[in-house]
Amino acid sequence: MIGWGVAFSSSLSASASGSPAPPLGQLLADAARGDRRAFQRLYQATSAKLFGVILRICKDRQMSEDVLQETFLKIWRRAETYDRALGEPVAWMSVIARRTSIDALRQRSEPRAVTATEDFDPLDLVADPASEGPDGADLAALRKCLGNLEEEQRRCVLLAYYEGFSREELGEKFGRPVGTIKTWLFRGLALLRDCLDG
Repeated sequence: MIGWGVAFSSSLSASASGSPAPPLGQLLADAARGDRRAFQRLYQATSAKLFGVILRICKDRQMSEDVLQETFLKIWRRAETYDRALGEPVAWMSVIARRTSIDALRQRSEPRAVTATEDFDPLDLVADPASEGPDGADLAALRKCLGNLEEEQRRCVLLAYYEGFSREELGEKFGRPVGTIKTWLFRGLALLRDCLDG
């Protein structure tokens, strides 16, 4: 498999020309519409950070390079599911990187990877609001607002935006039509926005 870093670097060399990159949220939105150039710029802006996240988990450079490729494939496929109400773009991408790394380690060590969704508190996917950093208050507010959602809807929203599940994967997991999943996500995000803005 050809490394994305090499392919993207060569394709960007003639076009980057020192111009400031758009915000990551805009690049994700453009990528969701199929804009490959925007996705290349997103890769250029975030791949080093995500590789560091992956390498700390996998400990093996070759494995980490493979996981990085898989991570960006997931980001490309799921860019349309990103919503800033649930965190900054790099935080959302980092969660996908961590989950992909953990899945890769499990697949290496177990015949069947145990998913991180089979026996867990969905609110654990949101970072501890007591952790150091400027986003603690925002995370506390987010956890409080998430607690107002019905359990299945909350799990669906968290798995979509923090684990990177596609609508089809969520439909399979919850035994619901994709249309129902879309409605859950739409209404759940609307409720979260109202709560966070209130």
